[in-house]
Amino acid sequence: MDAKKKRVAIVGAGPSGLAACKHALAKGFRPVVFESGTAVGGVWNRTLASTRLQTTASAYRFSDFPWPPASADDEGLSFPRHDQVAEYMTAYARRFGVLERVRFGYRVLGASYVGATEQEVAAWERWSGNGEAFGDGTGEWHLTVRHGDGDGDGEGESEGGSTQIYRFDFLILCIGRYGVAKLPTFADGRGPEVFRGRVLHSMEYSAMAHADAAELVRGKRVAVVGAGKSAMDIVAQCAEANGSRYPCTMVYRSAHWMLDPKLAITTSARWTELMVHKPGEGFALSLLATALTPLRWLISKLAEVYYKRTIPMQEYGMVPDGSFSQGSLGWRIGVLPEGFYDRVDDGSVALTRCRGSVGFCADGLVVLDDDDDGVVVGADVVILSTGFHIDRPLRDVFASPRFGEMVAPDDGGAAAVLPLYRHCVHPRVPQMAVVGYVESGSSIYPYEMMAKWVAHLLDGAVRLPPVRDMERDVAEWARWGRWARRACGGFFLKSCIASVTTWYHDQLCRDMGHRPRRKAGLLAEWLQPYGPTDYAGIQ
Repeated sequence: MDAKKKRVAIVGAGPSGLAACKHALAKGFRPVVFESGTAVGGVWNRTLASTRLQTTASAYRFSDFPWPPASADDEGLSFPRHDQVAEYMTAYARRFGVLERVRFGYRVLGASYVGATEQEVAAWERWSGNGEAFGDGTGEWHLTVRHGDGDGDGEGESEGGSTQIYRFDFLILCIGRYGVAKLPTFADGRGPEVFRGRVLHSMEYSAMAHADAAELVRGKRVAVVGAGKSAMDIVAQCAEANGSRYPCTMVYRSAHWMLDPKLAITTSARWTELMVHKPGEGFALSLLATALTPLRWLISKLAEVYYKRTIPMQEYGMVPDGSFSQGSLGWRIGVLPEGFYDRVDDGSVALTRCRGSVGFCADGLVVLDDDDDGVVVGADVVILSTGFHIDRPLRDVFASPRFGEMVAPDDGGAAAVLPLYRHCVHPRVPQMAVVGYVESGSSIYPYEMMAKWVAHLLDGAVRLPPVRDMERDVAEWARWGRWARRACGGFFLKSCIASVTTWYHDQLCRDMGHRPRRKAGLLAEWLQPYGPTDYAGIQ
């Protein structure tokens, strides 16, 4: 069969799924995109009313699709609203013919590989048996899909009512990492069951219609548990709704580096990566990174001092436990809601730090410190902004527990990086790629680079090394991840490539047969920041 007639499935129509579909289409394939929701854009359709980009429009964009003038100023320095981001995603999908490939309301319940046993796959010396995207043509993925009306229109077998089996030659998972809420455990008698009010996770609150979310908190005492970006946005939104009459209380263990976007100092220039260790860097670059460590520390310390002086975090006990250097390396950084500390001043926001544990009582939360009997935070609504089980969406999509454990091990967070070659394919899981799991300072164009790499793999332009060599490369990234986690003091966001994004893109460029140095001239190459438009020529 002509390779271009091979059946390609993409799960998810968020930014990574849209990029994966666009570039597969550009290579002549006709992928099918399964999206459980009713619109493209992923999490941008399930956000707070006040949510904006944390990065500038110039950094958060597809390489060949600029923002419309209404959403970004001439320099691309604005921070578009969530609805503008969703509109941008839709416009991108429409422009490149992606919308017609998306099946809305189709939820993938499981994926099974058929054609070789797990033992046979484990024995292969080449990925997919022969090192090619589609293997020898005998293997395929069976997707169990549930859809609203039960009237499937693709090749498949009806499995009763609204569930159907679809068969594909290649599977691309673009399901992200923020789909399964993480809920804290509570002591006996201190769980939500003893509370008279409403308890929900920030994911549920963010997914509510904006009018319903506003009605839920209006005129009520709200307590938010957590101190990340979503927690602070929720607190600010509740404070704006209720003012000082019903202050919103943020209960937190450790603050994060939340910066005023007008004061943010970030760079993705190649010279900055000389100061950090990189996977597979070799002796000379490793020695240079070690020698430049004091310079990196000095730059980060100066930035830290600057932020502490310009943002009143010390005054309100909101200085993070980790240094700014640690926060920036592991990308534990967010954008401070506008006027946040003004709301603390006027009494519409209350800050309660917890150095022990949190539990419920009938009237709200009990905040226990190690040296006291606890403080009761009165509340009618408690919103738990306590993170996500980031590996669960990937692990649970596989019908095979073995494949699920290989791709996203249930190791309690021990691994700092998923065991994927080029952060896309597992050496021993055939005919399958992951796009969009990694984190970076601006996630959208690394997602696009991954999508381009996978499209080149489908087209035969990327040739994978033997499985053993792929596993050695995966092990190199794992070693780097352990170093990064130690350097961050444990504050490392899993599979975060923020400090080595250009290094990672260099690897992808070489694989695709494109030059990694994208700038015009030596000075520009080393001093100018890298961004999406530098990779626009790679299709």
